[in-house]
Amino acid sequence: MRRSSTLCLLLASSLLVAGCVTRGTFDRVEGERDRLAADKRRLEERVRMLEASTESLDAERVGLIEQMESLQQAHDSLDADVRKLRQTERELSENLSKREEELASRTQEVDKLKSTYDGLVQDLESEVAAGQIAIQQLRDGLRLDLQEDVLFASGSADVNARGQGVLGKVADRVKSVPHRIEVGGHTDDVPIHNARFSSNWELASARATGVVRILAKRGIDPSRLSAVSFAEFAPVAGNDSPQGRARNRRIEITLKPVGEPGDAAKGVAGATASGSAPPARADSGR
Repeated sequence: MRRSSTLCLLLASSLLVAGCVTRGTFDRVEGERDRLAADKRRLEERVRMLEASTESLDAERVGLIEQMESLQQAHDSLDADVRKLRQTERELSENLSKREEELASRTQEVDKLKSTYDGLVQDLESEVAAGQIAIQQLRDGLRLDLQEDVLFASGSADVNARGQGVLGKVADRVKSVPHRIEVGGHTDDVPIHNARFSSNWELASARATGVVRILAKRGIDPSRLSAVSFAEFAPVAGNDSPQGRARNRRIEITLKPVGEPGDAAKGVAGATASGSAPPARADSGR
């Protein structure tokens, strides 16, 4: 009986001790749990903040990428502009060099034309003084107006001896000038009465062609020469007086720039050498 009571006391003491250990452990575990929960919350908050920071950094990174792409495009555009400007600079430099070469060549041509003009005025001084030949220095060439009686007999297309000498002097002076040479035949408006020529067209053409043949014979390259008949349709004076008709019966020798289709006489740029109007003469009824 006593032994049973002892066992009961021992069992009760064990249960009491076991109950105390379990409670302390529980409190510790519960405290640990609370700390872990707090740590978890802090970690979750940190994660949230990190995620927010990551999102901000991602947005900033995207913005920086876009800005970098924009800057790259601007750089490429500027680079292209620089290349264009350099190309333009090269072209301008080349054009400037060409213009300088053209100007130098043009200056040489002008000087040569001026020298040719002065030489012709000197060589043909008596004819110029008599008003039988007029010499004009044009913007791009020269023009000589030779009255009929300097070169031809009335109604004839054969250059006379005096005309041969005059044309020889002209050929010697213009030979070195690199212009093409147009010889124009002109008449007055009086119909021709000549078995050899049926109209003023034929007479003016034959005269211009005859002058061309002489210039070629005197050493001018034939490829530079051309003959044109104007007949009575390009007068320089009225045909209502003997003086006017005398002025219209003429040969024009015009130096024109190579490759220019229009007339070189676009304005007089130099002096004009001419004497008084040709003396009055009776019309021959060509």
